Amino acid sequence: MSSTAGSRVVVTGATGNVGTSVMRLLAEDPDIASVVGLARRLPEERPPGTRWSAVDLASEQTDLVREFEGADAVVHLAWAFQPTHDPATTWRTNVLGGIRVFEAVAAAGVPALVHASSVGAYSPGPKDRAVDESWPTHGWPDAAYTREKAYLERTLDAFEYRHPEVRVVRMRPAFLFKRESASEQRRIFGGKFLPGPLAKPETLPFLPDVPGLRVQALHTDDAAHAYRLAVRTQVRGAFNLAAEPAVDAGVLGELLGVRRQVRLPRTAVRSAVAAAWGLRLLPASPHLFDAVLRLPLMDCTRARVELGWRPTKPATEVLEEFLQGFREGAGAGTEPLRGRKVG
Repeated sequence: MSSTAGSRVVVTGATGNVGTSVMRLLAEDPDIASVVGLARRLPEERPPGTRWSAVDLASEQTDLVREFEGADAVVHLAWAFQPTHDPATTWRTNVLGGIRVFEAVAAAGVPALVHASSVGAYSPGPKDRAVDESWPTHGWPDAAYTREKAYLERTLDAFEYRHPEVRVVRMRPAFLFKRESASEQRRIFGGKFLPGPLAKPETLPFLPDVPGLRVQALHTDDAAHAYRLAVRTQVRGAFNLAAEPAVDAGVLGELLGVRRQVRLPRTAVRSAVAAAWGLRLLPASPHLFDAVLRLPLMDCTRARVELGWRPTKPATEVLEEFLQGFREGAGAGTEPLRGRKVG
């Protein structure tokens, strides 16, 4: 464990699902003196001991070097999921904005960069066994999200070669949930018209069981704890982050109290998703659906051994909390997480 007394940490994307948890945990750490949150829209609720600055990573006019000067670490979380119908827009924020962050870290002489990669950066992999961080990170090329995450992995490869003095950590978490993120994630993936009551068992006659639809989940606060450890510990490289068990139709059926599962072919489900996306009824694209079916399961041994990290909540408890927030239209006091009830 390194000494971080008096250290200054800057967090991009500080008002989102992960950012709000990271800001709170860093601010509560007595060994971190200053926590600065960067966001496009500043929040109404701000954790004690934090400072904030309005920053748009998509803008070439943003002076990130000034924001990063004097920082001991930058945690880069900022990410735009929408609009999926305009990938050039998300590319400007996610890829070009990410590159601006990396370049500013080097120019400002920041010694550590902790970057939010994702399970989505991984190339297609197995669903019956877990892979470690050596699995290829070429993403699924047809989906903007996975394509952009993989592109930044290659960008960081070059960055580390040019700037060996910067300690670079790449976090690759599974799907992240907490109660307060329910409204945001419903809007991002399900659409603003998707009613929360659909998550009740009496409204679900059956659950679709799609081949390959087996993924991992993690509570956002557990992910934030890993980010805090990465800031405070002299580690480098990539870390998988996920909780057990892996989630499939059987696990969801038990959570929702829906016993009947109907096996559906991938092509039928994808056609339905593509039709809804094409009509702009569903914000999640069929390309992302394709990617999710191909994501590997992740082995988190390295995070446990080198970071000393373990998730505190199993995936089933994480999803229970999220589904309750989904039904209630839960949110938080930032623009991305603002709660909204629909239906």
